[in-house]
Amino acid sequence: MEKVLIEVVGTQNIDNRFDKTELKTIGTFEELEEKFIIKYKEEQGEGEKPIDVSVVVLKDESVVEMTRSGEISSRLVIERSQRNLCHYGTAYGDILMGISGHSIEHEPSENGGKFSFGYDIDINGALASKNRVKLSYKKKKQPK
Repeated sequence: MEKVLIEVVGTQNIDNRFDKTELKTIGTFEELEEKFIIKYKEEQGEGEKPIDVSVVVLKDESVVEMTRSGEISSRLVIERSQRNLCHYGTAYGDILMGISGHSIEHEPSENGGKFSFGYDIDINGALASKNRVKLSYKKKKQPK
């Protein structure tokens, strides 16, 4: 496990209205035999505790599991060409959503890499949004 600089860019398309969120933080990257694991903290508003985020990507690029834990928890499973039911925690309670995965890609580089994945969210069977996440990680340079 090594420390990395993480940049997450998420885009949502809801009825042709686009929203974009960006986050830069320090976290960890770990490569295991069958998967990659990225962990970081997502800071919340003033007076709120940060959320722990874990992103697990299978090396065959078939599944991404995004878990958020803290005061509000959720677990999204993005599986290429599959629909999964997932619980998404909010301050008002859990929402049961369908997550239909489209693409999962990993582009490794010498000092890090980039994951990108696309998925649709439906609530009660009705399309709620089309989503794309780009998560890049850069290994911290070691002192000479």
